[in-house]
Amino acid sequence: MKTVVPCYYHLDVEVSPERVDQVRRILAAHLRYWNLENLVEPVCHCAELLLRTIDAHATDKNTTLEMWWNGQHLITAIADIDGKSHPEAATRGWLAHVAALSDGWGCCATGSGGRIVWFSRRARAMERSPLVPTAPAPSLRESRRTPRELPVPALAAPAPEGPLVGAATE
Repeated sequence: MKTVVPCYYHLDVEVSPERVDQVRRILAAHLRYWNLENLVEPVCHCAELLLRTIDAHATDKNTTLEMWWNGQHLITAIADIDGKSHPEAATRGWLAHVAALSDGWGCCATGSGGRIVWFSRRARAMERSPLVPTAPAPSLRESRRTPRELPVPALAAPAPEGPLVGAATE
């Protein structure tokens, strides 16, 4: 049985509209590197929602993003320092999206007055790394006929049917 190596990624970023798209691409690259291709879209979409909310409502745009892969679950956490500035209506809207796209989620306060929002996605064994055989490239033998199959052109006159002249007899 193949053992799973736990993976961890940490990113400190100052959120801006341009950085949100960059962070999405960075997360997608890490998930593909960890062979979690099927989690790219939901995880990146949830992270993008959280980062855009921080960009729209927080006064301090510095945030921390972390991802943990333990072999069965991918946990993504986004922490912002200015947790008090989010309007309640906006919070309910993006949390509903996060809840719909994740297997589990949560929110907790930090000691500095901010908050951490985390969500997890499960990667089932059959979804994680599908083994699809690739078709082999055709080799030279498969693409060309062998010389024995080609007709031989008649270059000399046909041989006589009788005994050969000058042949040794016993």
